Amino acid sequence: MKVRIDIDTNTFVRFWLVVIGFGLVGFAIYSARTALVIVGVALFLALALSNPVTKLASLMPGKSRFGGTAAAFTLVVAFLGLFIGLIVPPVIEQTVRVADNVPSLVDSAQDQWHLVDDLVDRYHLQSQVDNTLNSVKENATAWAANIGQSFVSSIGSLFSVLAATFLVIVLAFLMLLEGPGWLRKLWSVYSDEEKMKYHQRLAGRMHMVVTGYVTGQLAVSSVGALCAGLVVFALHFFFPAIPMNLALPTVAIAFIFSLIPMFGATIAGILIAILLAFNDVTAAVVFIVFFVIYQQIENNFISPTIQSKTVELSALAVLVAVTIGLYVFGLVGGIISIPIAGCIKVLLEDHFEQTKKARTKSTNPLQKKKKKLLHKLVKKLQEEA
Repeated sequence: MKVRIDIDTNTFVRFWLVVIGFGLVGFAIYSARTALVIVGVALFLALALSNPVTKLASLMPGKSRFGGTAAAFTLVVAFLGLFIGLIVPPVIEQTVRVADNVPSLVDSAQDQWHLVDDLVDRYHLQSQVDNTLNSVKENATAWAANIGQSFVSSIGSLFSVLAATFLVIVLAFLMLLEGPGWLRKLWSVYSDEEKMKYHQRLAGRMHMVVTGYVTGQLAVSSVGALCAGLVVFALHFFFPAIPMNLALPTVAIAFIFSLIPMFGATIAGILIAILLAFNDVTAAVVFIVFFVIYQQIENNFISPTIQSKTVELSALAVLVAVTIGLYVFGLVGGIISIPIAGCIKVLLEDHFEQTKKARTKSTNPLQKKKKKLLHKLVKKLQEEA
């Protein structure tokens, strides 16, 4: 049995115009993804700093919003400058040290591998092995020196990173400065006061999710980074090969990567252990033992206490959000994915709640009775007519 469906030309054209429109919008979003990330990070930073800025503004003469915002961003920029100034020199020092130690490590391994030497002599491979080892020693310095260059090239040029950071700071500053005015204009559009208050409560819930998560995650990351730095500092006294200033890069690595939920702390622990292993393998093993024990304490006591019911997402939801954030927007996406997922959860919960209320209202027995009586009355009037 064949079914024939007739579609007029106007419907056909409108359908494909809608499809093409969605395609163009998707392409535009994809093309502007870098700019959208910058704007999103600035909005995230502005939401996170809104409460501190409001408190600082209340302390300023005349309760100046500009003064409170400027003070907050002065502290942020000062912290970033101090952070970079304390971290970069030890990292460069460790890179140079690794480059200097690679040739001696190769010589030591070459002297100790007696079993390998027997196999080499048996199969007449000595010339190939010597050429390989000499090549490794000659290129060790260049290889170590290119580690930083490879890392920078993987995330873009240094100029673009600095420009993006500058844009984020400026955008967040303007958002904090003009945000209250935008909100006043937005709420003034409403003619229904009840609906306005409802939307204000909904926006307030999402704001609490973002600020609560940011404050809690910063606290958890700070505690973990401080503990890791103190352990590395203490290891210097038991293992003199561990430089004392290695504690600062440890704090930086632990703090930044711990901001990524789920597996960020694990990445930080592995990187710090590798950094320690370049100086003393035993110290690296001791740090790994500390790290495993501390993670159990953090996951079961510290994090639940600090992050008490700010987001309330399941482990699956957190993993899905972090995975999407990392693969779509990189490291920044992994950091901001959880509060975004928390805001989506707030919207979904509100939608389900409103739907439930609407269904309850429609199934009310009194409403049903009224509809039945109205239906009978209409039917009677039709019969009389």
